[in-house]
Amino acid sequence: MEWSFLTNRARALVCIAHDPGVRLRDIASVLGITERSAFSVVNDLVAAGYVLKAKDGRRNRYQIQAHLPLREVCGQERTIGEVLAVLTAAVPTASDPEATVPN
Repeated sequence: MEWSFLTNRARALVCIAHDPGVRLRDIASVLGITERSAFSVVNDLVAAGYVLKAKDGRRNRYQIQAHLPLREVCGQERTIGEVLAVLTAAVPTASDPEATVPN
């Protein structure tokens, strides 16, 4: 059984943070889900107000509302931006011991 520490919504947010013009097809590929499921995940984020969606020609562009708090209470109130900063930062690997872990 495969599982992940992050939900598909969190992983989709990371995709959007890396590329605000990302296609649903690409989100689906990264998440290992269908395009229809990726559409549902992104629409959940839009409906909740965490992501704004705007048409840019034939494509969509997304804007993450980084100032919004997470829905879960985990001791301290954290914003989407704070969590994304951690998830999109460079993490040290055995091949790159000079990289630093963000605080």
